[in-house]
Amino acid sequence: MSQETVEFSPFTQELIRQLRALDQFGNWAKMSDEELLAKKYVKTKEDLKSIPIIADIDEVLIGDIKIIFKAVALQFERQTGVMCNVIMEMSHEGFGRCVVITDKIVLMDKYFKDAHRFSFRTLEKLYEEGDKYLNNSFEIYNKFKPCM
Repeated sequence: MSQETVEFSPFTQELIRQLRALDQFGNWAKMSDEELLAKKYVKTKEDLKSIPIIADIDEVLIGDIKIIFKAVALQFERQTGVMCNVIMEMSHEGFGRCVVITDKIVLMDKYFKDAHRFSFRTLEKLYEEGDKYLNNSFEIYNKFKPCM
């Protein structure tokens, strides 16, 4: 069984590292990286139809959402050497906010409503959004970083 190597962006590599680190019992060990990402983050329109419009969000999904922003923060740290922090507040109804900060700078600020339906339509969209989050973080930091 030969596996084709895929060249992932820094964001995607970090997201995969974070998900794999959480797999304490090896449940996802046999899944490819793409299968794992799709299982966690991709929902088709048909999948979304089975999720009620109004529902409570579970802790696992809150954690899965937070991992995306942790991946941004950790990759930012790897590339700049500047520490980041992820702060996430989410109501049981799926309304909330996630912020990635460094020093006194807000690198990312994302509001959620209906977070129980959070997903991407394709893996490519996940990759694209994550890369955009990371690139925007660099732009914001470079614009507002303290002069030393």
